[in-house]
Amino acid sequence: MAQRTLAENVASMLLEVKAVRLNPDRPFKWASGWNSPIYCDNRITLSYPKVRSAIKNGLSSAVQAYFADVDIIAGVATAGIAQGALVADWLELPFCYVRPEPKKHGMGNQIEGYIKAGQKVVLVEDLVSTGGSSLKAVDALREAGANVLGMVSIFTYGFEIAKSNFAEKNLKFYSLSDYDTLIGEAVKQKYVSESQLITLHEWRNNPAEWAV
Repeated sequence: MAQRTLAENVASMLLEVKAVRLNPDRPFKWASGWNSPIYCDNRITLSYPKVRSAIKNGLSSAVQAYFADVDIIAGVATAGIAQGALVADWLELPFCYVRPEPKKHGMGNQIEGYIKAGQKVVLVEDLVSTGGSSLKAVDALREAGANVLGMVSIFTYGFEIAKSNFAEKNLKFYSLSDYDTLIGEAVKQKYVSESQLITLHEWRNNPAEWAV
């Protein structure tokens, strides 16, 4: 029997704890307005110690493998904050997090925590769709003088628009698992039918215009 990959293990865990839900027949509505047969909320993984630890170890290993000279870990608010803090703690590194925009009261901070110009930063994100929120965090860190080495995430949909956006910003990016792997696991677990599988592939190819 072939050894399972990390991406397959993570996808299986996300399905197991229902951090990812697939419902091709009754699609979800995303904040962007897109209709989607899939909904992902990786914050649920924090409630399951074994899953939480596996993801923490996976993200930490990715940082060590691809960004060994990192100085500080930054979480992308809000869902990336807890994951980033876990990684920073495991790697014994400083931690900060980045808001979508500066606070409208108090100190008006967008970056919370101590960071100084020239530090090498790796962002931690829970989920990547178009990459918009992640790149706002990248911009804020670069404006503060940080050297953003790249980003790691738990899951990515693998949209071409995200790949294009990251390339434009010269952002290196690695994810523990992805949409294709997740769908493969869903098929193995008989989570979806053959007809639903066709729907899931149709959505993935054109999510902005997809409808049931």
